[in-house]
Amino acid sequence: MDASTTQPSPWLEHDGALSGLCVLDLSRILSGPFSTMTLADLGADVIKVEDHRGGDDTRAWGPPYQEDQTAYFLSVNRNKRSLAVDLKDPECRELVQRLAYGADVVVENFRPGTAARLGLGYEEIAAANPGVVYASISGYGQTGPFREEPGYDAIAQALSGMMSVTGETDGPPVRFGVSGADLAAGMWTTIGILAALHERKRTGHGQWVDVSLLDGQIAWLTYISSGYFATGRVPDRYGSAHPTIVPYQAFPTAEGHIMIAVGNDRLWRRFTAAVGLGSLTDDPRFATNSERVRHRDDLLPLIEKMLAERTAAEWSQVLSKAGVPVGRINTVDQALTHPQVVARGMITEIEHATAGTVHTVASPVKLSAGSHQVRTAPPLHGEHTDDILTAMGVDDVRIAGIRARGAAR
Repeated sequence: MDASTTQPSPWLEHDGALSGLCVLDLSRILSGPFSTMTLADLGADVIKVEDHRGGDDTRAWGPPYQEDQTAYFLSVNRNKRSLAVDLKDPECRELVQRLAYGADVVVENFRPGTAARLGLGYEEIAAANPGVVYASISGYGQTGPFREEPGYDAIAQALSGMMSVTGETDGPPVRFGVSGADLAAGMWTTIGILAALHERKRTGHGQWVDVSLLDGQIAWLTYISSGYFATGRVPDRYGSAHPTIVPYQAFPTAEGHIMIAVGNDRLWRRFTAAVGLGSLTDDPRFATNSERVRHRDDLLPLIEKMLAERTAAEWSQVLSKAGVPVGRINTVDQALTHPQVVARGMITEIEHATAGTVHTVASPVKLSAGSHQVRTAPPLHGEHTDDILTAMGVDDVRIAGIRARGAAR
C-alpha cells in the first residue's frame, strides 16, 4: 500500500511545539496514555484507538466518577480523539493500518508480539512507513527471558528493588503512593520518541523505541545502585529520610508534619540557629554531614524534641525566613490549592460533554515560545470514529456497514 495516499490530514488546527505531528495511540490504561497525553499537550494530534466494546480499561475503573466518567480515565486522556473499532475485524484492522502508515508516531503497550499478530507491529508498519517512530511499552521489554510476562506497575516496583528501599525502617516494603513504574515508563517513552524524531530529521528514518516498566525503575535507582556498587552493602529503608544526608526527612510537630532538607553544612548552621539547637552546631558528632550520617540515631531525637514545641505552620515560617529548605507535608487538597501551584497554572479546567467542568493537573512543561495547552476534554468512547474515518475517505455507506455488524462504536 502506498503510504502517501493514506497520510492523515491535519484535522486539528492548533499551536504547540509538536503541532503537525500525528500520533496513533494504540495504548491503554496509564503508561502509554500518559506518554501520548504529554505529546498531545505539546501540540501533537493524537488519535486514541480503543476497543469498540468497553474502550480503554480505565473507562470502567471507578469509583471515583465524575458524572458518568471515571476520574482515572479523565486524568490522562485530554487533547485526544477516540476511534473505537474492533481490531480483530479485518476491515477495521486495515483502516487502522492505514492510519499507522501515515502517522509520525505509533505507541502501543500490548504484551510483546500482540501488536504484530494484529498486523500492527513495528516491522509491518515500518515496511510501509520507514519514517515511523514506533514506541512499545511492556513490563519487561521486547527481549529477555521475561519478555512475554504480563507487566504490572507494582510488580516492576517489587522486582526493581524500589519497594525494598521504600517504607519505614522497621516496617514492610511498600509501593509508591502513585503508579510510579507506569508513569516513569510513560516519561521514558516520551523521551525516546522525541530523541527518535530528532534523529529522523538527520537520517530520514524512524526507529523502534523499546521501553519496559522494569528498566525504567532500575534506571531510577541512580545513587542507590551506585552506593551498592561502591560498597557492596544492600541499601536499607529510611522512610522519608535520605541515606546520605542528615537531617533530611519528615518530622512531627505540635500540629502536622514538616519536611526539612539540610543539604549541606552551611544549612546545618542556619538550621540549628533557627530552631534553638545552637549547642549542637559545632558538636563533633554533628558538625559535618558525614558525621551527622554516622550519628543519625543520636541526632534525630534531639531535633524531634525541639520541633514538637511548635506547629508545622510556625516552623515553616521560622525556617523559611532562615533560608532553610522546608515544606509542610500537605494533603492532596492542600497541595492542589497551594498558591505556587495555582500561580504556575498547574490546575486547569475544561468542559466535558457529559462530566461537566473537569479539573485536571496540567503539564509541568513550560516553553517560553509556546507552552502546552489544554484544547479538548478527554473524549467520549468512540466520539470521533465517524470524523476520523470520513477524513480518511471512508464513505457513509461503508461506515454504516461497519457499525451494522458491531465492529465500531
